[in-house]
Amino acid sequence: MQLSVNRTSGHRRSAAAALSDLRKGEAGILEHIDLPEPEARRLMELGFLPGSMVVAARSAPGGDPRVFRVDGAEVALRRETAACLILKPK
Repeated sequence: MQLSVNRTSGHRRSAAAALSDLRKGEAGILEHIDLPEPEARRLMELGFLPGSMVVAARSAPGGDPRVFRVDGAEVALRRETAACLILKPK
């Protein structure tokens, strides 16, 4: 399986939807992670693999961090990190 990881920057493509765009209860299929390799690898170890279904669960009272369900686990991510996880277009 080939993984798409951006090795240089954390900037996302403008036309694609990001994980941070999901509202509570919405789901999306992860297309790729737009983060440097060490950070992307850690997220992949937590279950954020391209092709996996991710569901937005809840957020802290201030809105950050947000909790996402992936691979049977709940993982809290900062909004800036979630913005770098790009979803497949619908």
